[in-house]
Amino acid sequence: MNIIAADNLSKSFGMKRLLDGISFYMDQGDRVGLIGINGTGKSTFLKLIAGVEQPDAGSVSSANGLTIQYLPQNPPYDPDATVLQQIFKGQSPIMQLLLEYETAMQMMHDGIKENNPQQRLIELSARMDAANAWQLEAEAKKILSKLGIEEYGMRMEQLSGGQRKRVLLASVFINPADLLILDEPTNHLDTQAVDWIEQHLKRSGTSLLMITHDRYFLDRAANRIIELDQGKLYSYGGNYSHFLEKKAERLEQEKASELKRQNLLRRELEWIRRGAKARTTKQKARIDRFEQLQQSKPDSFDNELDMALAGSRLGKKVIQLQDVCKTFADRSLIKDFSRIVQKNDRIGIIGPNGSGKSTLLKLIAGQLSPDDGVIETGPTVKIGFFSQESDELNPSLRVIEYIKEAAENIRTADGALISASQMLEKFMFPPDSQWSVIHKLSGGEKRRLFLLRILMSSPNVLLLDEPTNDLDIQTLTILEEYIDEFPGAVIAVSHDRYFLDRIAETILSFEGGGIIQHHTGNYTDYRNFRTQTEMNSEQADGEAKQKEKAKDSAPENHRIRQLKFSFQEQRDYEQIDQWIADAEKELEETSHAIDAAGSDFERLQELAKTQQSLEQRLEELIERWTYLNELAEEIERQKRAGKHHEEFNLKQNSPLPGRGEFCFIIDF
Repeated sequence: MNIIAADNLSKSFGMKRLLDGISFYMDQGDRVGLIGINGTGKSTFLKLIAGVEQPDAGSVSSANGLTIQYLPQNPPYDPDATVLQQIFKGQSPIMQLLLEYETAMQMMHDGIKENNPQQRLIELSARMDAANAWQLEAEAKKILSKLGIEEYGMRMEQLSGGQRKRVLLASVFINPADLLILDEPTNHLDTQAVDWIEQHLKRSGTSLLMITHDRYFLDRAANRIIELDQGKLYSYGGNYSHFLEKKAERLEQEKASELKRQNLLRRELEWIRRGAKARTTKQKARIDRFEQLQQSKPDSFDNELDMALAGSRLGKKVIQLQDVCKTFADRSLIKDFSRIVQKNDRIGIIGPNGSGKSTLLKLIAGQLSPDDGVIETGPTVKIGFFSQESDELNPSLRVIEYIKEAAENIRTADGALISASQMLEKFMFPPDSQWSVIHKLSGGEKRRLFLLRILMSSPNVLLLDEPTNDLDIQTLTILEEYIDEFPGAVIAVSHDRYFLDRIAETILSFEGGGIIQHHTGNYTDYRNFRTQTEMNSEQADGEAKQKEKAKDSAPENHRIRQLKFSFQEQRDYEQIDQWIADAEKELEETSHAIDAAGSDFERLQELAKTQQSLEQRLEELIERWTYLNELAEEIERQKRAGKHHEEFNLKQNSPLPGRGEFCFIIDF
């Protein structure tokens, strides 16, 4: 069923045309990912679909009764509201009831005596019972917990920017909606939170329209990709991997058409130069065709940028950290950390938000000093630090002035000289936008400009703090290619799994308490290692339980050791039935898709691989289900045996007549 339809939308800001007569539709169950270069109007498009802004031309219509939850990139919030009050600011009656209840609870907590809050709380509790609202409150707390928010009574103004984003994201998830519209939902979230959001969206089945640069997220959460390019919208069925294949085909077709156009133009130009005169209708038509060919150049081609720029010379000594410690507010962020950074290192840094990742980069960059330990930097080291804040951007400067402050020209690896203006053009700032004032740029354009400024300074050590935040996929691809050719060390803090898989050869993982562990390989290698470690730990726990069970069941030892689920086993036991059902449903859908594919050989190959992967996954889940249910039965059996054992002991220890117990009746 069609839920959203946009017809012939156009939107401009000043002289810049963002949307040029585009049309778009969504069906129920669609999960659409919107991509495009920063500044092309992606966020504006979402606002038009959400009804926050109105188009200059065209219209947006929606199904009757459609409810939409929209989360902008920088969402508004009430600074005085508590976390739970902010969560329940929806318009539905049950949300209003929950908000009233949380407000009354907060008044009780704050000791406010106005309006008899205790009586008010009793009345609201009764209404909560009648509306069955307690389950929704529990669900809200569960979602907040999964997103790393545990203190529900904190006010929004007390939270960090990343924490506020999580609360506002949770409020979108908890409010009932037919369509979620999300602008960069994974920004500023760690990998655990992103993993949970990915699974939550899959389970919910809610229709979804989102902007994200997270390519793994797009691959797993989207079933359709739309690309906004110079005012035009291109739609591709399938996930991000399928989009890459189909876009490559489209570009090849466009290049072939352009080559044909240029050949025709060349022949017509030769005819014109031979002195053609527009005296006859036939000659006039040919001249008109020549002019049309000149004007029919395609709007866009991917401007592939050779990022092999020359860097500064780097000596043998790069950076050495010895027993480095750093503490903030009595909290140990980095404890006794030692590392020698080599010339060609590619290091990815991961860990929960607030664990100290950015602090480590600032220590290396010399912006902070360690409490203990030593950081030594080689004499030839020239650091380029791409921070999260982009503080160096002067909003009053023009784009080209800001870049020329770093360098007028830059040399490529082969010795060629490129001007600042040429670099800006290659970095998707066309000549007419190079004289724009920086404060007029979008957030993503500012990040792209800041990145170019750093690269123009010819660093030989590159520090990247969450480089994927607010950067479009095309810029990220350019950055990854630059890193491939970069003749120095790269250290990157990132939650973007695709980016870390693409560039990292070593992972430093913040494990809590200031401990930083080293893992060889990229992010997927690290995850596989952690998964295997957890499985080995569970297996060892299981073997230990079996040994203890055998020991406890020996005749000389009648003490029964209680079996119990590990945390991971308990979580799996609660969810594995749903996982199996989801896998069986996906397998059934894939089977139907194979039947419908007909003679499409490429599609059949792709579906066959998917089917094989799903069958293997289902087999693993069933094996896990068997183990967990056997363990659950054993735990239950042991509980029953323990109960009988206690009853037996009770009977054995009770005073019974005839067992040496004498009763004296003394009658005075």
